[in-house]
Amino acid sequence: MKNISLDITKAAQFLAPGTVKAFEPKVKEAQIALENGTCPGNDFLGWLHLPSEITPEFIKEIQDCANVLRENCEVVVVAGIGGSYLGARAVIEALGNSFAWLVNDKSNPTILFAGNNIGEDYLAEMTEYFKDKKFGVINISKSGTTTETALTFRLLKKQCEAQRGKEEAKKVIVAVTDAKKGAARTCADKEGYTSFIIPDNVGGRFSVLTPVGLLPIACAGFDIQQLVAGAQDMEKQCGVDTPFEENPAAVYAAIRNGLYNDGKKIEIMVNYQPKLHYISEWWKQLYGESEGKDGKGIFPASCDFTTDLHSMGQWIQEGERTIFETVISVEEPNKKMLFPEDEENLDGLNFLAGKRVDEVNKMAELGTRLAHVDGGVPNIRISVPTLNEYYIGQLIYFFEIGCGISGNVLGVNPFNQPGVEAYKKNMFALLDKPGYEEDSKAIKERLAKEA
Repeated sequence: MKNISLDITKAAQFLAPGTVKAFEPKVKEAQIALENGTCPGNDFLGWLHLPSEITPEFIKEIQDCANVLRENCEVVVVAGIGGSYLGARAVIEALGNSFAWLVNDKSNPTILFAGNNIGEDYLAEMTEYFKDKKFGVINISKSGTTTETALTFRLLKKQCEAQRGKEEAKKVIVAVTDAKKGAARTCADKEGYTSFIIPDNVGGRFSVLTPVGLLPIACAGFDIQQLVAGAQDMEKQCGVDTPFEENPAAVYAAIRNGLYNDGKKIEIMVNYQPKLHYISEWWKQLYGESEGKDGKGIFPASCDFTTDLHSMGQWIQEGERTIFETVISVEEPNKKMLFPEDEENLDGLNFLAGKRVDEVNKMAELGTRLAHVDGGVPNIRISVPTLNEYYIGQLIYFFEIGCGISGNVLGVNPFNQPGVEAYKKNMFALLDKPGYEEDSKAIKERLAKEA
């Protein structure tokens, strides 16, 4: 079976000869530090060998719970924010029907995501939508007090109980939370919900291969055993004993840091398949939250091509040369469609008649890469044989281990996120949350002076 592969040729050519190879000692040092648990943030390394630690019994436990939700729900709502939903959504959107929300498919429940914003209109429209639906909830939160998710879950819990009765609601509300502490754990134990544990040593953005991601993905009808198998094989391929040139994650970490040191401060994740949009969103959180600290870090951005070539294409082609691209290229689509012939040929496209649409897309991809490289944009290419559970599992672990290595080479702690707390502190102070009295006083005095 093939693996995903990495091509850095069109990126390394922008650096002095030998630059990537020169990173090998730093990369090796980072890998050993991860493996030995001697790196910053070493209390959050539970993801490192997570794939190989997942047992068939654990997969069955997840699948059994998913089957209960699938059999009793038209809609399953995943309540979570950041890493508590992005990984699951990325996989489900990559593998699912692009128009699943319009297709009346009775074999699979609709999977919706909420608890990731505080939009009043959104929440009101959500509750209105569920009025005539048999829905269940997967509440994903370590603490149970994250504002966006806690507010949404409170609404969903009350509505589910009102529509289905408290006893039946217990069967279709599942908690994915801390093992022992927190509001979500207390609620799950009190109400008697089925629950799964978010490991203490796995941060949210690295949690897609825990119940955080696996349960929603299984509810959507996808093969989580194959997803895990792909991640397991990539874990082996990216092991600390794999030679540098044969380890795609090590090479990816090296080329990223080489380009960063050369002034390329922005990495644009590019895809030519709309299904990969949320893979990019998950990747942005993974790398942005892991590397953006201590005044350092590549800024992670993303574009959906060819769509965004008609908006961002000009800037990428001729703007400030502080960017590089990483292109996820899917070798073989899951469906086949030929370009039709038209008798009048008013659009002048009959020269494409009989060709696969994907061939046109591939030439757009190749032509764009050539143009951008000619325009001074280094290009990395990640090739994925096809979109299925196995290869998505490979891609997930590749990006995770690449992030861990890259952050350590950069010299930051890739596993904390102290900056995320700043907005929360201000928000709670402005809302007069108990315990924030001093902060509330200070921020209101500041605002009064600035008025």
